[in-house]
Formats: sequence, structure tokens, C-alpha cells
Amino acid sequence: MGLFDDFNRFLEERLDEFMRNNPHLELMALEDKLQDQEEETLKIMTDLKRQETQVQDEILRLAQEIQQWHARIEKARAAGRMDLAEPAQEHEAALLRQGNQCWGQMEVIKERMRQTQELQAKIQARRKEVQAQINQVQASRASAQATSSATNWNTVGWNQGLNESSRNTQDLEKKFQRWEAEQELEQMKRNMGQ
Repeated sequence: MGLFDDFNRFLEERLDEFMRNNPHLELMALEDKLQDQEEETLKIMTDLKRQETQVQDEILRLAQEIQQWHARIEKARAAGRMDLAEPAQEHEAALLRQGNQCWGQMEVIKERMRQTQELQAKIQARRKEVQAQINQVQASRASAQATSSATNWNTVGWNQGLNESSRNTQDLEKKFQRWEAEQELEQMKRNMGQ
């Protein structure tokens, strides 16, 4: 067990170090995690909405049944049939208790929906913050690389005429960096999943 624990700790330390050295990947991983959480909250909200609809339907069914039994109680009393009226009242009271329980369930569901909506709003806000940070890091990296490229051109003496071709190359470089970063992140996910 000790060797496995040491190896696991070593891998975790290397992963942490790699993520610190590549903050854009850490941000992308965080954004993925937030996206997963947002999708999960949407599933929960859908399930809660379904539960709410079921409970509302049950409340309506009980209300109709209570009305029916209330009318029967009145009819039995008017006819002097207390042998029917009293058990019908007991049944009506049981239906009312059941209706109150359903009402309580609906209130709990509504509260959970409210909390889930708040959570989703917080996740969305955090995701926007992370996306802004990703954009900022990518812009900083692109700027640093452009500066590095310009410095290299100046030192070699090839700085005559940065034209349209070199701008296209910079755009292509940015696309490749983004793609390579995504590939690295996917590889890390696969490695962590094993």
C-alpha cells in the first residue's frame, strides 16, 4: 500500500505543479467543472419541477375528493343519516390531513427549487468570472509571445517588413496554442480517469 500511496502522491504533486505552471489549463478545468455543476443543477431543477407538478396534481385530486365527500356529508345530515355522516366526516378529515401533507411537500419542493436557482445563478456568475480570466490569460500569453517573437526578429535582424503574412502566422499560432492546451487538458482528464 505504501508504494501505491507514494506513487499517487507523486502524481498529484506533478499534476499540481503542472497546473501552477499552466494557469490557463487550470482555469479551463475549473470552467469545465462549473459547466458540469450547472448542467447538474438544471437536471435537479427539472426533477423538482416534475415533482412539483405531481404534488399539485395530487392536491387538486384531493380537493375534488374532499368536495365530493363534503357534499355527501351534508346530504347524509339533511336526510338524518348520522350513521353515514359521521364516517364520511372521518374520511373527509383523513383527506384533509393528506392534503396538508401534500401542501407541505410542495412547500419543501418550492424551497429546494429556490435554493437550486440561487446556486445556478452563483455558478453562472462564477463561470463568467472564470471565462474572463481565461480570456485575460490567453491575451497575456498571446501578447507575451508576440513580444517574444518581435524580440527574436529584432535580435536576428529580420525585422524588416512585418507584413500580412506574419499576422496570419500569429493568428495561426494562437489557434494552435489553444488547440494544444485543450489537447493537454483532455490528456490530463484521461490520465486522471484511469
